[in-house]
Amino acid sequence: MPWEKDFDVEEAVDLAMGVFKAKGYKATSITDLSHAMKLNKGSIYNAYGSKKALFLRALDKYDREKRRAMLTKLSAMEDPLEAIRLLFTGLVEESMTDQTQSGCLLVNTALDLPNHDEDVQKLVKEAMEDFENFFFHQLEKAVESGALPKSFDMKSTAAALLSYIVSIRVLARGVFDRDGLTTLSNQALKLITP
Repeated sequence: MPWEKDFDVEEAVDLAMGVFKAKGYKATSITDLSHAMKLNKGSIYNAYGSKKALFLRALDKYDREKRRAMLTKLSAMEDPLEAIRLLFTGLVEESMTDQTQSGCLLVNTALDLPNHDEDVQKLVKEAMEDFENFFFHQLEKAVESGALPKSFDMKSTAAALLSYIVSIRVLARGVFDRDGLTTLSNQALKLITP
């Protein structure tokens, strides 16, 4: 008789995501996941196959539901520079309300990227490239509309904005307070101030 799941598989992935985000892949044990997901170890293996498969699923879900959803919403805004401003101010606000100070699963994983397999590296690199492309396209729209000068260096600025995002995400994990994160955000936004 086949094994039947008596739990919400996606909801359980959300619970695993929180553990991976707080502890990282390597430091997270199956026991940690079992406690957080309120499942026995056998159920975890039967539903997801392995810790790595569960991690990949959690990482992809996080990317899809957090980063991609946010960038899609911001990309639809009429004012591209306001979209970038909202991204940074929202990031500071989100960081201040994150009581666990666990940060961003993608950035946390990127910090340990050399220790991950190729499939994890690929997912993280593609997410970061997509983030940089978001900035580039917003800046391109701003140049086309005349909000930024034609000589504006979109490529370098997009890369710099991404580095500020990563910095905020890392430093929000207990190093910087609101003032420090706001200063970083303001410095990033100076890059797009005509």
